[in-house]
Amino acid sequence: MTAPLVPVAHGSRDPRSAATVRGLVERVREQAPGAGVYESFLDLSEPRVTDVLRRLYEQGHRSAVVVPLLLGSAFHARVDLPALVAEVQADCPGFDVRVSDVLGVDPVLEEVALDRLAGAGLGGPGSGLVVSAVGSSNTGANAAVADLAARWEARLGIPVTEAFASAAQPDVPAAVERLRARGVERIAVASWFLAPGLLPDRVAALAREADRGVYLAAPLGTEPRVAAAVLRRYEAAHRHVPA
Repeated sequence: MTAPLVPVAHGSRDPRSAATVRGLVERVREQAPGAGVYESFLDLSEPRVTDVLRRLYEQGHRSAVVVPLLLGSAFHARVDLPALVAEVQADCPGFDVRVSDVLGVDPVLEEVALDRLAGAGLGGPGSGLVVSAVGSSNTGANAAVADLAARWEARLGIPVTEAFASAAQPDVPAAVERLRARGVERIAVASWFLAPGLLPDRVAALAREADRGVYLAAPLGTEPRVAAAVLRRYEAAHRHVPA
């Protein structure tokens, strides 16, 4: 039996976030017809990943692959999710649950995020870009976003800086100040978020305070290339699941 695919998102009090995750998972199903694909969440939204895994075990599955729908490898990926999987495996003898790599800073996802900026008019004199992300206490996760901003600056030929919605600096106002100091007059904000929600809204509000004409790009969302990335993570982890 092929191991079910269980995409797991963080979860949010904002219903738009869970709706977007469900839409993305539907795109995954479309790209993998006949496969068992079951959305889940770590917290704040239903169904919880532990409930989904236990239900699969009760249905007779003896393996599953969990794919974290996370754009950084920080506390949720390194601590929360492994603890929840271990809890399920302790209660479900013989259940082999593999956890794939996070989506992370994938080149294909970078292209999706850049495509979201198509209407921003970047490239002209005086333009600059803020790459907005969630932020973390994990310095490696924040550094990955800073590296992303540096690559985009080299590629686009304009000033680019990162900004974090929480837990890290620079925040949006500080990022805008950085760009202003470099002569930027027209600012666009790229979204390194999977779905709309409270943190992307915070980024948007702060950006508008700094520049009423700011261009705000949409999150990655349900784009088919994001779904394909989810399947690639699944396939890489599934190769190690015993037959």
